[in-house]
Amino acid sequence: MRNLLKSFFISIFPLIGLYVTITNCLYLFQESFEFRYLGTFVSSSTIVFFFLILFIKPIARTEAIPKIYTSLIFLGFLTSIISEGVLYQDISNLLPVTILFLGWIIYLKWYSVFEKRQNNNQIKIDNLLPHLEFENINKEKINTSSFIGNPAIYIFYRGNWCPLCMAQIKEIAEQYKGLKQRGVSIIFISPQPHGYTKKLAKKFSLDFTFLKDVDNKVARKLNIISENGIPFGFQALGYNSDTVMPTVIITDKNGKIVFADQTDNYRVRPEPETFIQVLNSATN
Repeated sequence: MRNLLKSFFISIFPLIGLYVTITNCLYLFQESFEFRYLGTFVSSSTIVFFFLILFIKPIARTEAIPKIYTSLIFLGFLTSIISEGVLYQDISNLLPVTILFLGWIIYLKWYSVFEKRQNNNQIKIDNLLPHLEFENINKEKINTSSFIGNPAIYIFYRGNWCPLCMAQIKEIAEQYKGLKQRGVSIIFISPQPHGYTKKLAKKFSLDFTFLKDVDNKVARKLNIISENGIPFGFQALGYNSDTVMPTVIITDKNGKIVFADQTDNYRVRPEPETFIQVLNSATN
């Protein structure tokens, strides 16, 4: 139920921000200028810009609390509250900016966060990665034993719909030469439909392995499943409601886990340089 509420929230919240931005823009230009309209516009347009930039600009990570965006949203909220005379008028005038401000806090502290990930006993440093089975882009069965003999980076990503995931893959592609010099196998895994994975593999025509976690069986086995983790409405594009929590596992040539990143915030992810440092340590 918790994740289902998150699914609805992330689909609705940016739309509320867009609606309030448009209406307050009209108020500012078509009616008499008031600071409460300006404050609400600053808060709402900042929220819209934040989500828009995630899709337009390839950003693989943000701060857990984006300071600039949060400051602007709070400034707009404060401006609306203390604007001349507004405290003596209808309190409903403050409702839009209050909803947006509280919505931003909820987004940062509730939606963005994965709970209890560090208690996952399925992924532990120095343990052997268990036998896991996937499908490649040709729907052929492939398992983790195929990658024994070389170090391997397993990157579980949510799907093509996730802009941060796509930016992370692009970032790793830019580090391709440095990673391949270390003889590492780079494996990207998602529960998304094969068609989307094929498009991604075609886009990055490098020596990467793109696999599908059919029915999220591996995600469940590793305890990294995100039930109802897809934003509401994306099911119409063929995605299943359940997905995976972003996870990175690095194994040595014997399949022993030498690094695991189980981020507790979907916007906070390791840098590719971290992978190279781990590989250097594992081979020394």
